Amino acid sequence: MSEKRKLVLFIATSLDGYIATKDDSLEWLFNVEGEGDNGISEFYDTVDTILLGKRTYDWIMDQEKGEFPYKNKNCYVFTKSSIEDTEYVKFVNENVTKFAETLKSLDGKSIWIVGGGELLYSFMKEKLVDEIIVTIAPTILGNGIPLFKEGDYQLDLSLKGMRTFNQFAELHYVVKK
Repeated sequence: MSEKRKLVLFIATSLDGYIATKDDSLEWLFNVEGEGDNGISEFYDTVDTILLGKRTYDWIMDQEKGEFPYKNKNCYVFTKSSIEDTEYVKFVNENVTKFAETLKSLDGKSIWIVGGGELLYSFMKEKLVDEIIVTIAPTILGNGIPLFKEGDYQLDLSLKGMRTFNQFAELHYVVKK
């Protein structure tokens, strides 16, 4: 029997826990001196499925000028609206738990939760996240969009590894079940 697929959050955050400024800017992140691509290519090779919230999807499409960056992966965008699928994206409007459990039961590589906060909150509240890889930038924003939304959930973690990419520190956790 093959190993069950993992649902993994891989994300960058400021030292004080924000993933973007209030106006959705990531400029602060690009001002930090990293090393190579800060491990993104290595991680990207371990996944074959990507999950996004609609707001994150819209932000990516705006930043990438309509050129979808994850063409070689199975991509699902969670939305409350009824939107027609595109060549590269399937839009999902169904129960997060059922959808995630179905994906995890299929053969394949890991599943990457790209963002955003509402989608991540849903997965964390239902204890569906298996691993969290957070890359911390040496920046304090003071306010913005928080990595972890306040809510009624608790996840206990076990540190799997740490590494640095020049000024970035990556922490890799496994969620205790």
